[in-house]
Amino acid sequence: MPASVWVYQDWRQVQEKGEAKASWFVGWYNLEGKRRSKSFGAGSFGKMKANKYRAKMEEELNGGLYQELLKKTWQDFRREYEEKILEALAPRTRDEAISALVHFERIIKPVRMGAITARSIDQYAAKRRKEPGKKKGDMVSPATVNKELRHIKAALRLAFEWSYLAQLPRVRMQKAPTKLATYVTGEHFAAIYQACDKATFPEDQRYEPADWWRGLIVMGYMTDWRISDMLGLRREDLDLDSAFAITRARDNKAKRDERVKLHPVVVDHLRRLVGFDVRVFPWNKNRRTLDTEFAWVQQNAGIHLACQGQHEHTPSCHVYGFHDLRRAFATMNADKLTPDTLQALMRHKSYQTTQVYINMARQMDGAVAGLHVPDVLSAKKG
Repeated sequence: MPASVWVYQDWRQVQEKGEAKASWFVGWYNLEGKRRSKSFGAGSFGKMKANKYRAKMEEELNGGLYQELLKKTWQDFRREYEEKILEALAPRTRDEAISALVHFERIIKPVRMGAITARSIDQYAAKRRKEPGKKKGDMVSPATVNKELRHIKAALRLAFEWSYLAQLPRVRMQKAPTKLATYVTGEHFAAIYQACDKATFPEDQRYEPADWWRGLIVMGYMTDWRISDMLGLRREDLDLDSAFAITRARDNKAKRDERVKLHPVVVDHLRRLVGFDVRVFPWNKNRRTLDTEFAWVQQNAGIHLACQGQHEHTPSCHVYGFHDLRRAFATMNADKLTPDTLQALMRHKSYQTTQVYINMARQMDGAVAGLHVPDVLSAKKG
């Protein structure tokens, strides 16, 4: 059906000013189905400009692109996006992306793709950050909203490339407070290492649970592998005699196979994990149980971290996560290795990411030490 564009005068103006002085308008409906209008002034000149603009708008609105965009629905795009793009992603990334799209669909209720604008994105963020968070008393954090916005932005970028959108809407990220990153200190690592004797899982192996946990945390602390890398490591990809391990694209964030040199201390701990399972770190329970067991070990180690969150605290607020082992690797080695070496070992694609870890490790100690001290303060110190 051709798009309707019309020229008219506002009846209220006609009544107040008379037909000769009332402005001429062009009216039409946009892709969102909303009525729009534009004024062109009064008199015969205003009417002429309005008719000229009407002809232009009819040509644009009845063009092939507009008519095609009218047919593009959110459901059509989401179905194609999940089949062609999300299916190829790692399970956790795929689940996060789908979750973001589900929240967006629930809040905005998009029907036509043409109705999605920058205003839609801002409306989503405004409503989403007011919803309850995971912890009692919390709202959804700006960091969570930003993570979802990144997935939505990636989806809309593909929608634009696939001609589901006439233009790419701007995505404004939320301002999130910068928090001090946590990492496992040497003292706490020693305590956790000793407390591994308290672990009860995994209980279905030929070695003690303590050996499993000590191998895992030592490898995480001294290789910078993510927890997904370590759980995915197979015996066929481990050469203890040559002290090498291969992290596979299917398990790591970088999505590429990489051969990594292992420290002798790591090799020594991995030699204790002798078994028939194809995995070096077999874990036959779910991920939540893994986190719970790690927290249990830390509680037995006397770990109780301060939590600055404004919510009802739970035991998980006061213990380290697996990523804190990764941060510890960077923190402990930032001043011992060159930036290029650290980037290679951490397997960062971008040096900027590595620089974040280096800055966190140094915490500006050198700069603070070199600050000017007024004479009066220097004298007091002496």
